[in-house]
Amino acid sequence: MRKTMKKMMAAMLTAAMTLPMAAVPAMADDEVTLVYAEVNPEDSLMGRTAAAFKEKVEELTDGSVKIDIQYSGVLGDEATVLDTMIGGGGTIDLARVATFSLTNYGAKRTSLLSVPYTFSGREHFWKFADSELGAELLKEPEETGLGVQGLFYVEEGFRHFFLTEEVSGLEDLAGKKLRVSNDPIMTGMVDGLKASATVVAFGELYSALSSGVVDGAEQPIVNYQSNAFNEVAPYMIKDGHTLGCAEVLITDAAMAKLSEEQAAAVAEAGKYASEFNADLSEEIENECIAELEEAGVKFTEVEDLTEWQEACADIINSSIEGMEEDYQAILDMQ
Repeated sequence: MRKTMKKMMAAMLTAAMTLPMAAVPAMADDEVTLVYAEVNPEDSLMGRTAAAFKEKVEELTDGSVKIDIQYSGVLGDEATVLDTMIGGGGTIDLARVATFSLTNYGAKRTSLLSVPYTFSGREHFWKFADSELGAELLKEPEETGLGVQGLFYVEEGFRHFFLTEEVSGLEDLAGKKLRVSNDPIMTGMVDGLKASATVVAFGELYSALSSGVVDGAEQPIVNYQSNAFNEVAPYMIKDGHTLGCAEVLITDAAMAKLSEEQAAAVAEAGKYASEFNADLSEEIENECIAELEEAGVKFTEVEDLTEWQEACADIINSSIEGMEEDYQAILDMQ
């Protein structure tokens, strides 16, 4: 009986081994849920960009990768989110982070994107983003050993100063307390404009403006509106000192959870979301300006940026030191 059973088992094994590969069912990718942190509301430009990315990832992976977006800063402000990701906490897998936030973590070349008055317009930025240099800078956080890597670029439009009292020119900023994030380039720029750089967490900015802790701040127009800063600071001077460019980052640990096919789908979704953002950004900004003007916001145009650029010459020169070739390459793309 045992010999018979052994013969039967051997025959079954031989038959299984000789089955054509098509007859062996493919292993499905494991289901993965990635948590995405976004400090802005769901209906904002960046909220909608995140939603476009989520939709495309889940479509391309047939739902095997799900994106759980946490909007409105519920997982913390940008600095807290970045600290969590770099610290390896494992609770946040993806986040949209302003490029200047990476400066304090050693992403030196990426800091060039925060240098005042670098980009002449949106087209200039997207030409850079699509270039080899743009791809290199996306890789810098990973190469620096931060445990995160750039997936794709997004932008929120140019950043402008807004204040609780009307200003008509550069001279009116002197002595004003202007909120900045904890970023040396931003601080240096505000100092160059003869204002007082004051570090305030983004989540506390509305109350800081309403209580007089600061006299003003700077943000892209879409963020200015979506966070209702116009209610407490209805005067904006459109100097366009930097473009509000950002990267969507993913942790190395999150990438390790993905199969090759899933990782490729996430990368493809990133390209889609980047294009979605580029198409939507200017359209939303123009809508915001019209709505803000109707709500009583007074915009002051800056016709000539020469004196602003000259005021920031020191921080521009010190920020590009040792990277002059890269910086010139960016300027030459306009």
